[in-house]
Amino acid sequence: MNIKGEAIPAAPSSGRAFAALAAAGSLWGTGFLFGKWALAELSVGQLVLYRLLFASLGFAPVTWRAFRRTETRIAREDISLILVAALVGVPVLFLIQFAGLARTTVSHASLMVGAIPVLLAAASAIFNHEHVTAGRWVALIASMIGAGLIAFGASSGEAGTQASLGGDLLVAVSLFAGVAWILLSQRLMKTGRYSPVTVSAYVITAGTLMLVVWVVATEGLPPIHLSARTWASVAAAGFLATTATTYLWNWGVSRVPASQAGVFLNLEPVVGALFGVILLHDLLGSYSILGGLLVIGAAIYVAAK
Repeated sequence: MNIKGEAIPAAPSSGRAFAALAAAGSLWGTGFLFGKWALAELSVGQLVLYRLLFASLGFAPVTWRAFRRTETRIAREDISLILVAALVGVPVLFLIQFAGLARTTVSHASLMVGAIPVLLAAASAIFNHEHVTAGRWVALIASMIGAGLIAFGASSGEAGTQASLGGDLLVAVSLFAGVAWILLSQRLMKTGRYSPVTVSAYVITAGTLMLVVWVVATEGLPPIHLSARTWASVAAAGFLATTATTYLWNWGVSRVPASQAGVFLNLEPVVGALFGVILLHDLLGSYSILGGLLVIGAAIYVAAK
């Protein structure tokens, strides 16, 4: 689950911008794969902690540079908003989402996450009073039906014992935390005091500190004697699927129209589902495939409008 910046009119470098957006969408799709590999040796809390520690390390240059400059230093009136965004966007979002991943497949989790653009459009209409067309509300309903079919596929046994209804539902619940995180971060960006990358750096870093307190208090210090694959997985999930995606997305979305950039969000569930099927041999039955098509199709429709 990262923060999407707002776009400005297209520039001549749109080709490179599209490449950056495609890379970001694809790298987001690797997050569940790396997480599944790491869960072989780590608990959910330990996995999330290591991922976010690596991500915070990647954001450290931005955090340090922003904090040293008076104009980007955290304003007192923004502290509470940053802390709420950090709480919802890091411990709450990631712990629930990866608790779901531990109980379901990478493919099911990835397809569920495809509903984020549609949920975000609905939340923007409700909380920010943005105009949403009837077509987008239809897309929301289609996306919800699609998510229900994916979950039904898990409960009906068509995915074997790999997926579970409980796991799919936990991933679905985490999406609401993801939407809240995005809306809170957008509010910080709209103050004009912080860039999208600075907001991401502050929120991720603050949330990681909260996560450290939670994990150490509930599980003790995480293990350090891990296999090379586990270390590579948590490092890649942090640096590539969290930090690098934020840099790539914000760079790309600042150079092309938002309607064009949004389509690349759909690479995440597609890439994630393909990795699950090809590398982890996930099973996708007819209900899950139909549900995934509805979720991704609805997201493409919303992004293109």
